[in-house]
Order: sequence, then C-alpha cells, then structure tokens
Amino acid sequence: MTESPTRLGFVCVQNAGRSQMATAFAERERERRGLDVEILTGGTHPADHVHDVVVDAMREIGVDISGRTPREITDDELRSCDHVATMGCSTLDLGDVDTVVRDWALDDPDGSDPERVREIRDEVERRVVALFDDIESA
Repeated sequence: MTESPTRLGFVCVQNAGRSQMATAFAERERERRGLDVEILTGGTHPADHVHDVVVDAMREIGVDISGRTPREITDDELRSCDHVATMGCSTLDLGDVDTVVRDWALDDPDGSDPERVREIRDEVERRVVALFDDIESA
C-alpha cells in the first residue's frame, strides 16, 4: 500500500506575496529533499497578479515567480492538507480537523520598501525550511 503525499497549504488574503514566496520555497525544498509533498496555495480574496516587489525580491535570489497567478483556495482544499501555514492575515476556521495550522504572522510585503520585502522573504524561507525539517523528522 502506498502512502499518500503530505499536503501543505500556504494561504494569505491576496495570494500575491507571502504565500507565493512560501510556495516557491516549498517547491524548492521538496525537490532538494526528494519528498512526496503536494503543495497548495491560494487566498481568500486573491489579487489580480503577484506583487511586483515580491517578484523582484525572489528574482534577486534566482527564483522566478513572475508567471504565477493568485487563486482562491477553498476550505475543502485546506481541510485536505496535513499542514496549513497562514501568513498572519487569515480568518480561517477549519473546524475540528486533523490539519496542523500555523499562523506565521508575517507583515504584508505589498507597499513595503525593497529592503523590508527582502527581510520578509528571508523569514518566509526560514519558516518553510523549518516546516520541512519537521515533516522529515516526523
């Protein structure tokens, strides 16, 4: 019998900044570690496009997210996840499910200066790496 993949969800309101960065870092960690991980991302009220300042900050470290489009995520999708990380702006109520929800309480990079966006990016990366460390050790 094959075990199903671990499902991760990264959520914020617009799905145009922090959750997009988290998704890109999670995709990289999945590849680096060779783990069977499914990654979902979305927002409760998605924007039209990923914030330019976020695209620029990720490009600086060699990660291209310019082609990504924010999308809405459903409660059912989130309930299907083993781990959900909210970025500090969510009003999620997943009820009584087995999903581990972490609120990372990160500032919104939209409208921030490039240096602050870099700080947020680096914190997102640290948290994604720590999440994958937890998954690997479980």
